[in-house]
Amino acid sequence: MSFSFETKNELCRLPVQRRCCAQAEAYGILLYCRTFCSSEVRIITENPHFAARLPRLFLRAFDLRFDRQPDISGGETPEGKMVFQITEGEKLDHIIDLLGYDPRQSLALHVNFAMLEEDCCRASFLRGCFFAGGSVTDPSKRYHLELTSSHLQASRELEVLLRESGYPPKSVTRNGSAVTYFKQSDQIEDFLTLIGAPAAAMRIMSTKVEKGIRNSVNRRLNCDSANLDKAVEAAQSQGAAIRRLEASGRLERLPDKLRETAALRLEYPELSLSELAETFDPPVTKSCLNHRLRKLVELAEGL
Repeated sequence: MSFSFETKNELCRLPVQRRCCAQAEAYGILLYCRTFCSSEVRIITENPHFAARLPRLFLRAFDLRFDRQPDISGGETPEGKMVFQITEGEKLDHIIDLLGYDPRQSLALHVNFAMLEEDCCRASFLRGCFFAGGSVTDPSKRYHLELTSSHLQASRELEVLLRESGYPPKSVTRNGSAVTYFKQSDQIEDFLTLIGAPAAAMRIMSTKVEKGIRNSVNRRLNCDSANLDKAVEAAQSQGAAIRRLEASGRLERLPDKLRETAALRLEYPELSLSELAETFDPPVTKSCLNHRLRKLVELAEGL
């Protein structure tokens, strides 16, 4: 089950209560469904929960039933694509009139903002748009939410509505359809919370936190690995320098502190500077030890 499918299932659990909100949600569905014109309404879905919600929603919003819909009377919905259709002229005229269009004129779809004056109706409208034309990508892969409609003017006006609501989207035309989309995780979280899917928004938040922790751990491991490589390389260079001093007979003529440092470095080549400094009696500081080893390397280079 995809993340988008689960998100819509969460939205389907919201009750259909206020008539104005039911009309706003149905309005969003109609603008983003397969077909909405003066001769037909056709909504196609594969989501059984959305299929169960549609008849109740349209009955509450428009006080009418679909002319064609899948048989769900037995409590089970058919698998695959399910078609909801209205072709009866009186029903279509009733819907078009309620949405603020003129049934006698050609239907040029745009957003009737008069129906979306209340915040609850705006949220319901956006939920309907997401039901019919929306999708959201699994946050473990990437952050992307989009709303796709074949009605270009309605899509442009939806962008205006989103900007006024504080969610500035991006847009693109794809295969003749207008796509409004978000790629910022915080915008997707806010949008899903607004339309009634806080659990999906929380999942995006938690996934983002997990990604952050994982990336932080990886950076730290990479840093530690790089530091370890540098320490090993430095220890090998120091050991080689001490052996050159020893082979030349120069090591025996050095001060006691440098000879002690050379002996301990050769005895414990695997220790870091901090660990090696603790082996001295009494222990020396890391800075002091680093200075001594650097002196030994410089002497070896001068041979």
